[in-house]
Amino acid sequence: MEHQILLLTLAGIFGLFMAWGIGANDVANAMGTSVGSRAITIKQAVIIAAIFEFTGAFLAGGEVTSTIRKSIVDPALFADKPELLVFGMLAALLAAGVWLLVATRFGWPVSTTHSIVGAVVGFAAVGIGPEVVKWGKIGSIAMSWIVSPMMSGIIAHFLFTTVQRLILETDNPLRNAKRYVPIYIFIVGFIIALVTLFKGLKHVGLHVSKGEAYGWAIVVGAFIMIMGIAAIKRLKIDPKADREFHFTNVERIFSVLMIVTACAMAFAHGSNDVANAIGPVAAVVSVVQSGGLVAGKSALSAWILLLGGGGIVIGLVTYGQRVIRTVGHGITDLTPSRGFAATLAAAMTVVLASGTGLPISTTHTLVGGVLGVGMARGIAALNMRVVHTIFVSWVITLPAGAILAVIFFFVLKGVLG
Repeated sequence: MEHQILLLTLAGIFGLFMAWGIGANDVANAMGTSVGSRAITIKQAVIIAAIFEFTGAFLAGGEVTSTIRKSIVDPALFADKPELLVFGMLAALLAAGVWLLVATRFGWPVSTTHSIVGAVVGFAAVGIGPEVVKWGKIGSIAMSWIVSPMMSGIIAHFLFTTVQRLILETDNPLRNAKRYVPIYIFIVGFIIALVTLFKGLKHVGLHVSKGEAYGWAIVVGAFIMIMGIAAIKRLKIDPKADREFHFTNVERIFSVLMIVTACAMAFAHGSNDVANAIGPVAAVVSVVQSGGLVAGKSALSAWILLLGGGGIVIGLVTYGQRVIRTVGHGITDLTPSRGFAATLAAAMTVVLASGTGLPISTTHTLVGGVLGVGMARGIAALNMRVVHTIFVSWVITLPAGAILAVIFFFVLKGVLG
């Protein structure tokens, strides 16, 4: 293939731009509940995201990457026109990146998954022909857009109801918070460890049996619970603080849990959404390095994962505050106990989906979780104007990604073809 170095350079730049957009929009909304509930500061959110997004992407990101790379369009149909696949994937990255920049500018928490799926479908259907798109796969992804926020909302509603029953609505909320919060911490550690062991570690060369996975997950959950108990014991409980807000000290205990769930959410997000940036990059690199061979499998180089992980962190640091404000403060008033329920529900939904290889939207699951918590307190607790704006931005995302991708595809084809 001609222009090899130029194409690889463009793949790196556009992939980094897309990863930056994921950090600015998607990671920001993943951290929005933690920052909005005042459990952690923006600076702490950046550090947590940097560590756990990257770990999630590296350890558990392989499954969804292959879906983005080869399940939406059929690579075999590009065998005699490999340059069209390369131009298309570059156009998709650029289109999704541009749309994320626009959405983040307005503080809309949109779906990076929608953006890249819409972009890939757009270039393939218009640039080559509708027959190259695997419409059945698109249908199952579209179903997940409805199922994932509903599932997350139901789990969050249930979790927050247990918090109300076991802690907030009892005679001694503080004592019960100290008793039950460590159990919640164990559940978070157990679930994230279990899903990672089941689904994520195959490409690192670690294969564990079902029994071993459960054993290790219990060990990890117990270890995180012990650390949580130690952190709760170090908290300064101030009885005077409860005069203004009855649950001030209880919410301090939930802040410890919120930090654990923020780490879980960052890990879950990294495992699912890094694929949106690095899937197309892997496809371009594979075609260019093989001299135009369109392979069914693309080797996922370490530098591509580094590019995705690094870009995500830079995006959050430089431009994430706008979306954090929308998710953290705009939809409903969040406290650490409410934020915990929303975040854990979203993390559980995302890790379950990334295990099946279905690229669901973290944004949808998280907003679904926040809505579920809001509904547990009654519909009046929700800011319906913000909710309406978010839903409209979700609907626009897919066609916006598709239209931009078609334009960039023909530009790249004209300039480089």
